[in-house]
Amino acid sequence: MKILVCNAGSTSLKFKLWQMPEFVCLASGRVERVGSENAIFQYTSGDTGVYREPISIPDYECGIRLFLDELVCGKGRAIDSESEIEAVGFKTVLAKGYPGVHELKEDVLDGMRAYLSVAPAHNSAYLEAIATVRAALPNARLIGVFETAFHQTIPLKYRLYPIPYEWYERYGVMKMGYHGASHGYIARALAPRKRVISCHLGGSGSICAILNGKSIDNSFGFSLQAGIPHSSRTGDADLYIVPFLLEQGLSIDEIYSELGKNGGLKGISGTSGDLRDIEKAIREGSERAQLALDMMAASILRYIGAYIVELGGLDAIAFTGGVGENSARMRKMIADGLSFMGAKLDEGANACEKPSGLISRPDSAVEIFVIPADEEYIVVSDTYKFCTNSERI
Repeated sequence: MKILVCNAGSTSLKFKLWQMPEFVCLASGRVERVGSENAIFQYTSGDTGVYREPISIPDYECGIRLFLDELVCGKGRAIDSESEIEAVGFKTVLAKGYPGVHELKEDVLDGMRAYLSVAPAHNSAYLEAIATVRAALPNARLIGVFETAFHQTIPLKYRLYPIPYEWYERYGVMKMGYHGASHGYIARALAPRKRVISCHLGGSGSICAILNGKSIDNSFGFSLQAGIPHSSRTGDADLYIVPFLLEQGLSIDEIYSELGKNGGLKGISGTSGDLRDIEKAIREGSERAQLALDMMAASILRYIGAYIVELGGLDAIAFTGGVGENSARMRKMIADGLSFMGAKLDEGANACEKPSGLISRPDSAVEIFVIPADEEYIVVSDTYKFCTNSERI
């Protein structure tokens, strides 16, 4: 069975075509800067690679069409006909009333539309991508593996806000939990370890407490705005900042735009939300850049500390995501913060350009890992199980 996996970001697309249940990747593709005249298109199948830059990719339809054409007609052709694709799995984010894995029929899409205000960049991107793929592959089943799926095991005592209970019952206001594919991959990779904390650190970041392979807490909230500081989103902030700023003359649109686009690392550093730029600014003596880094590390450690209590201890911690996998400085800051409990980093392993696997010393009381999370693996696995009614593969 051939399954295409589509990962749609606010300005990007990632694809992988899999042969299942063998887990053989037949082709992969990537589009960056969707909506730009200076976009990037990449495609790989076997030994054949295609790279085009700059290229005009005005919308998702154009990006998806480029990949499908290369898949069937290009020099790196992987299949003879688009009809060979029996299902498409999407790494969808959020749909009201549909927290797990679901076929993307109109009622589920309505659930995604209902939460456009909660996840505007993510849901709008996926709704457009889903419509485009449906038109291009009318006979394929479209499956949404929602980010919230892995977090359905979070107990209510950690999931609910201390708000009127009727808001939870009537409107579904609660902590949703996101980055489920990434944290789920970490849970599988570190099994059978009992008490694990997964740190997905990238442009968007979250911390997840995993007990016996199941999520019991996640630093995201109702939206992806909460938790640790993100690249340009604030993370945790007192909600009464909003009415106060309204009194100061700012409009609600201005406030939400600033919180979502000019907050987080970007807002504090005054330079960029990209940690590479922040670390460069630190080397050049920027105190605000150092403050942004310190605030991020402190927030991560605050969540880790709480989760150690919830888990009743800690066996392993894993770093994943662009920052988690590539910033030796951030990993060291976190490990140093856990030294009180006997965590010991292998400085040499941590300093490797592309570390992968165990980076703690043999005498460390806590195992420390860098694990590049293969989110597409989780999506194709769950899509295949859904389509074939298989519990395990």
